[in-house]
Formats: sequence, structure tokens, C-alpha cells
Amino acid sequence: MRVDKFLSSVNILKRRSIAQDMCDEGVVSINNKKVKSSKEVRVGDIIRLHYLEYTKIYEVLALPTTKTIPKSQSSQYFREIFE
Repeated sequence: MRVDKFLSSVNILKRRSIAQDMCDEGVVSINNKKVKSSKEVRVGDIIRLHYLEYTKIYEVLALPTTKTIPKSQSSQYFREIFE
């Protein structure tokens, strides 16, 4: 699954277009490498979102099979890591 699609499907970001823009600007990295929006996400990957004042880190636990999932089920697909 593409990283932009994953971020919007599991409700980390609201829209896929926002995820694509963030990838284009170099805000998104997977396993410490900046990625394009077409980069494939795999279970176990570490996704970092580098905002201006902080960084959010997520571990991919599973890949969704549907386009969107309910927010109540988001915890099955990713885990936020606090450093």
C-alpha cells in the first residue's frame, strides 16, 4: 500500500492529498529515508512525520484492506512511538 494512501486510510492524516503534499515537501520518512508518496509501506516500517516544532513517529502494525477504516479501529493498524 502506498504511504499516502496508508496515512489517510488509518486516519493519521485527514486527506490523501495532504499526505501527497507532505511527501512532496520531504516531511514524511520511512525507516529514516525521505520518501515519495508512491513508496510502498510494509508491516514493521517506522513512519516519521517531521512537523515544524515536533516529530510524530508511527510503527505500522497491519495494512488495511479497505479504503477507509473507523477511527475506533485505528489502533489495530499503527502504534504511535514516543521518544
